[in-house]
Amino acid sequence: MDSEMLDFSDIAFDFSDKPFIAELSFTVAKGEVLGLIGPNGAGKSTILKLAAGLLKPRAGSIRLAGRPISSYSGRERARRVAYLPQQLDARLPFRVAELVEMGGYPHLGKAPRGTLEALRLAGLETKAEAPLGQLSGGELRRAYLAMTLRQGADCLLLDEPLAGLDLKYQAELLQLLRGIAAQAETTVVMSLHDMGAALWLDRLLALKEGELIGAGQPRELLNEELIRKLFDLDEEAAWIFRSGAGLPETKSTTP
Repeated sequence: MDSEMLDFSDIAFDFSDKPFIAELSFTVAKGEVLGLIGPNGAGKSTILKLAAGLLKPRAGSIRLAGRPISSYSGRERARRVAYLPQQLDARLPFRVAELVEMGGYPHLGKAPRGTLEALRLAGLETKAEAPLGQLSGGELRRAYLAMTLRQGADCLLLDEPLAGLDLKYQAELLQLLRGIAAQAETTVVMSLHDMGAALWLDRLLALKEGELIGAGQPRELLNEELIRKLFDLDEEAAWIFRSGAGLPETKSTTP
């Protein structure tokens, strides 16, 4: 379908000789903001790397904008999809603006979004000349996000983009991503642990040990039953978790 940006069909993926993901299928629409939730080791980062073409599935197919992701050249794929990993390097000998400028590489200097605009969107105009090593953890994450925004891809794959950000910048980043998704039909797929922040996304996939155990709109999906299953919590702990995150009491939705 033309409205689909990503299509995972019966994906299987193994780590060495150990099966991890089996028969995973889902689609992500153009302009959708999708969240991947679940405990550490659930498969969130693996799915993002598969979607970015950095890992290859053992079986099944992954299509990006209607084409097999394996059919794209490296530069061509970088024009369509941008991946931001969880671990970011602060040791690179660059200033913030220099890092952001690198996001234009796939477009040979004709990126759809300029460096200054990307810095402004990420709230880093005043840090343009600062060395990366002098940034706080949250500022460093926003610097890399600005580089990703300059890349101007149709699909943003973000691994824990809210990590290290205080509440103000979490809210601003979520607003920014939703605005980009709405205005430019950019698809955003992000992993996250904050269930309160997850409520502001369009749709969630709940993952555990490489298996998709729930999918749906946040306020329909997130409930004590799902949270207990995802994080192996007892009833009291799940209630405290749900109440603290402000999650609604609803029945769970399965894919």
